[in-house]
Amino acid sequence: MLERRVVVVVYAGAMALDVTGPIEVFDTANRLLGPSGTPYRTDFVSADAPLVRMSSGVVVEASPLEAGQGPIDTLLVPGGWSLPDALRDQALVSWIGGAAARSRRVASVCGGSFLLAEAGLLDGRRATTHWAYSEAMACRYPDVTVDAEPIFVWDGPFVTSAGVSTGIDMALALVEADHGSALALETARFLVLFLKRHGGQSQYSAVLDAQLADHPPIRAAQEWILDNLDGPLPVAEIAGQANMSQRNFARVFRREVGTTPGQYIERTRIARARELLETTDLPISQIAGRCGFTATETFFRSFGRTLGLTPKEYRHRFQVMSPSGLIDRHHGMEGSPA
Repeated sequence: MLERRVVVVVYAGAMALDVTGPIEVFDTANRLLGPSGTPYRTDFVSADAPLVRMSSGVVVEASPLEAGQGPIDTLLVPGGWSLPDALRDQALVSWIGGAAARSRRVASVCGGSFLLAEAGLLDGRRATTHWAYSEAMACRYPDVTVDAEPIFVWDGPFVTSAGVSTGIDMALALVEADHGSALALETARFLVLFLKRHGGQSQYSAVLDAQLADHPPIRAAQEWILDNLDGPLPVAEIAGQANMSQRNFARVFRREVGTTPGQYIERTRIARARELLETTDLPISQIAGRCGFTATETFFRSFGRTLGLTPKEYRHRFQVMSPSGLIDRHHGMEGSPA
């Protein structure tokens, strides 16, 4: 194989980041790949060719759909604010169905999964989309198992990703499948991404999980939890920080945060542990202690239940720093980013 052909289907009103995020991953991987690797070649096709205006005003130059004939390595379908119009375009939907049959794999970003489902490609399969539209997708396509939680789902040759930026995570996973984890991590580093997220990670990221409540007493309790995460954190003591009875605190906390105090504490401990696994070389037992787990075995059970990985597996996949502070580069090439 001399190159991996990526065909991106664009349409008027598509979201630019759904398109540019993944293709920047492929382009960066090409620059880091070296002469011995199999590079990606990106082709843009559209029924609105030659100039296609995205919802943000960015204009993409594309060829007619007919230019997408022949074998395809990866077919990429974005979402966008104009998705309802695209779904009504039966010629476009039919073309996507035909192109998928000629593709080694088919990927979608955000609402692009609706177009795959409209073409009947996801029947009997598991898929995801932006969390705000997951219920609508499940209702419209009852033969598709819609999972609103992961940032991307891989089922056979179909890879569906959630909201906009997760297309980048999905593209990194495709690079990893094609070229190995070292190149995927190096690509993530050159794109200045904090980490390379795995598909099972929740759409509700650690950053969103850490958002504080608007209600001042609950907000104060959350801040106290974050400052004392290495301690036992009994609910009665946390309620005292909010000047509430334990029963009233638990009721108000669930109303304001959407989860129980105990669940929030465990989730916050795991988020802190992930950060330490990604960015330090601390022993796992020490990380467990810093995150408030009194026993390493308890930490392992909680971590595995939450992420489906052991802490060691998580560190191996997603650590962004080596002991020297940088991911080692095994090769160089002229013209790579400096």
